[in-house]
Amino acid sequence: MSASHTLFDAIGGEPAVRAIVEAFYPKVQEHELLSPLFPEDITPVMEKQFLFLTQFFGGPQLYSDQYGHPMMRARHMPFPIDKQRAEAWLDCMRRALQETDIPPELQAMLLERLSGPAHHFINTDQHEEA
Repeated sequence: MSASHTLFDAIGGEPAVRAIVEAFYPKVQEHELLSPLFPEDITPVMEKQFLFLTQFFGGPQLYSDQYGHPMMRARHMPFPIDKQRAEAWLDCMRRALQETDIPPELQAMLLERLSGPAHHFINTDQHEEA
């Protein structure tokens, strides 16, 4: 991909990112390890994820424009995240991507791109009950 053709562009821009987020969060809310980490009203979380993923995949800097530098590890520190939760998050994302029209090779690229941050957020050896 050239600098002018980002992953964001390749997957279909904002509509594709919105589809990912909308497929992803119901899976998170149903997951026994992940759901305790999220508020009952998931709408603000979904909107922040949309802004972040748009930026993270090479689209407009929507998240930074609204909230400043993402500092995602720091923003996730209040929540106990272990390897099991990181893998559960990635599995929910993998299943969400499978529900989109994004071609499988691009789904694999997205998961690879998200794998680093998901594991970077690990801040405990074991999960704690919320």
